[in-house]
Amino acid sequence: MGQSIELFVADRVQEYAWKQDLNCAQTTLLVLSEKFKIELNSQIIDGSSGLNGAGQYQAQCGLVEGALIFMGIYLRSQQKEKLEIQNICKSYAQNFESKFGSLSCSRLRPNGFNLTDPPHLCSDLTEQTLLFAIDFISTY
Repeated sequence: MGQSIELFVADRVQEYAWKQDLNCAQTTLLVLSEKFKIELNSQIIDGSSGLNGAGQYQAQCGLVEGALIFMGIYLRSQQKEKLEIQNICKSYAQNFESKFGSLSCSRLRPNGFNLTDPPHLCSDLTEQTLLFAIDFISTY
């Protein structure tokens, strides 16, 4: 029997966030690409380097941004058109906000931002949002 989705996500977050020290958007993109077997160009990962709360500006969460970028790539591979992709992404953002309370990094991050924060403070949230994204994307 295969690995449970929860164990898969936890293992991959450990690899990408902790071992490779990638940000939340990059981790999200890579986990989703593995799960849905979509190869990502290295430029996508490089380009998402600043999508951790808009370069730590504490704006839109990289967990949201990474999932939205991936959905655009994945849904296009499923022959979805631009307007449908936009509507699906809008629905995802609405559902994400309803479930997690915000799209903002500063609100989602445990205790907001402090200079004394340990690295990868959002690991648990990353796992939760990845499970949410996988479930949402799987309907398409």
